Amino acid sequence: MASAADNASDASRRDARNRWLLSAPALAIILFAAVGPLFIVLLYSFMEKGDYGDVKFGQFTTDAWFSVLFERDIFDDTVSFAEAHGVIFLRSAGLALATTVLALFFGFPTAYFIATRPERTRDVWLFLITIPFWTNLLIRTFAMMEVIRNEGILNTFLIKIGVIDAPIQIMFTNTAIMLGMLYVYLPLMVLPLYASMEKLDFRLVEAAYDLYATRLKVLWRVIIPAVKPGIIAGSILVFVPALGAYVTPRVLGGGKNMMLGNLIELQFGQGRNWPLGSALSITLMVIVMAALLIYVRQASQKGVHHG
Repeated sequence: MASAADNASDASRRDARNRWLLSAPALAIILFAAVGPLFIVLLYSFMEKGDYGDVKFGQFTTDAWFSVLFERDIFDDTVSFAEAHGVIFLRSAGLALATTVLALFFGFPTAYFIATRPERTRDVWLFLITIPFWTNLLIRTFAMMEVIRNEGILNTFLIKIGVIDAPIQIMFTNTAIMLGMLYVYLPLMVLPLYASMEKLDFRLVEAAYDLYATRLKVLWRVIIPAVKPGIIAGSILVFVPALGAYVTPRVLGGGKNMMLGNLIELQFGQGRNWPLGSALSITLMVIVMAALLIYVRQASQKGVHHG
């Protein structure tokens, strides 16, 4: 009996060892290709900036982290809040949140429409949703520019039908950035929502109507709770890339309305302040990780509730 137990224990250890050996190449790639660069960025954030865009090794300092939120006057050495960084942080968070809300507003009915189509036509609608992913992000951003610029499709149409007399200035504003990000990231909201709605038992909706529930109550009490995982997943998939967006704010914002991605690029480029750029990058990563932790917590709580 004891021999059988020992053999089972040895087999279990061999199986665990073999699994580790098989996963070793993937773990090594993750370590050197993902964790390694992040560690270097974190290390740079605690160094002093060089004269030509590099860093001075061996000189530990927290000046870069201090500069994330504060600035020191060059004349009297007084410390004040870095208003420029604060504005960029707030603009990035605000536009990312607005983009997420609008994507949910337009994505929810779109996903519901697809989920309620006959099965033979759902693949066609999903195919149409994924078409934008076939095109480069920069090209999609320029396409949005052709729609909202002063001589673009939108202004030309509104002038021809007599709604406006002069073009509306949309380009190089926060509205232009938000519209661009909405166009780019909307499919990332629709697909998770559809995945949740496809599993929804629509007999529950019919039962709610049979119990004289209004359309609003059916939506709020039946459909939304059932597709909550899709709402959370879609919101995370939109909010995270929108928070660190670079191409869309650069093209549609014209460099006037910077976001976190543009600020980080500026520090590594023209600003030649790699430690500050590294500190801002880590700060952005922390914000993203916080959002992901919120998602995991919400998902786990829902799993425990259903369990």
